Amino acid sequence: MLVQIYTYVYMYAYMSPRNPEQKIIKRVIALEGDIIKTIGYKKKYVKVPHGHIWVEGDHHGHSFDSNAFGPVSLGLLHARATHILWPPKRWQKLQPMLPPERKPLQREQE
Repeated sequence: MLVQIYTYVYMYAYMSPRNPEQKIIKRVIALEGDIIKTIGYKKKYVKVPHGHIWVEGDHHGHSFDSNAFGPVSLGLLHARATHILWPPKRWQKLQPMLPPERKPLQREQE
């Protein structure tokens, strides 16, 4: 039995699909099977393939995320990010949130 260890709206750390030495933290906004409207990606709509997620930064248009490189393989996922620790003036717990306009157009039935 495969246990789902990821969910959308939370922030996750993963290995960059373009540079394996780089770790990136972005918000998961769509899971495998979901259909998402992209922002500037080569296709206007994407159905997230099996074994992948769609990630986006909170600053749309200024973020290196799935809108730049497409769906991310689950094999690149490392951990869920829960807090900002640096710099100290930004210490805070990361909240699971998603603007309504970024929700998937269609969610895969479980």
